[in-house]
Amino acid sequence: MSLTEPPAAAPGPDPDSAPDEAARYLRDRISADSLTTRRDYLRIVATVSGGLAVGGVGVASGILHRHGDSDTLPEPKKVADRLAPGESVAFRFPGDEDRALAVRLPDRSLVGYSAVCTHLACAVLWREDRGADGELYCPCHEGVFDARTGEVTAGPPPRPLPRVILTEDTDGSVWAVATARPGEPTREALCRQIGTSLPETAGRLGCPGADRATESRRT
Repeated sequence: MSLTEPPAAAPGPDPDSAPDEAARYLRDRISADSLTTRRDYLRIVATVSGGLAVGGVGVASGILHRHGDSDTLPEPKKVADRLAPGESVAFRFPGDEDRALAVRLPDRSLVGYSAVCTHLACAVLWREDRGADGELYCPCHEGVFDARTGEVTAGPPPRPLPRVILTEDTDGSVWAVATARPGEPTREALCRQIGTSLPETAGRLGCPGADRATESRRT
C-alpha cells in the first residue's frame, strides 16, 4: 500500500523525499503490532509513501468547510477497486455531501481533490485531453485548475482546490483517508486530525506532543 500523490517540482533534500525505507520500517512495525487496525495502517503509510511535499489545499470561506477544515480524522473510504492511467472517478468524501474527484495521471500518480469549485461551488470536472496531465475544469465560469497541484491556472476561482489524500492498497484499490488545509503538508494534516485519539499512531508519525500523549495514557 502506498500513497501516490503528485511529486513536487524539483524537491530539495527532505526526510519525506525518501519514503521507501520509512515505508518498509513502518510495515515491519505494523505487522508486528497485532493491535494496529487496517484504518491505522492506512493513515501511517499515507505519510511515508509518495511525495509528501505536495500540499496545496484551499478552502473557500463558508463553502468548503468540510474539506480540509476538520480537526477529526474521517473514516477511510474506498474510492475504486482500481484506477488506470487516464481514468477518474467521482465520490463523496469526507462526508456524504462532499463531492470529490480522484484522477490517475498519465505517469500513474494519484491525485484527489474536492470537486466543488472555490469560486461559486459549481461542479469541477477533469478533462484528460488538455495538456500532458489534463486539467480540472469548472464549466460555470471557466475556472481551470492544475490537475497535478490543484492550483488555479485560469478564470475567477480565488483559491486552489482542496486536496483529498489518497492511498493505494496492495490489491490496487484506491482509498481516501484525509484532507488538508491550504499549504498544509500531508503529515501535518494527519497529525492535526489524529490529535490525541491515537497516540501510538501519532508517535509513529512524529507528531508534536505525541510522546507526552502516549505517556499520559500509560499513566
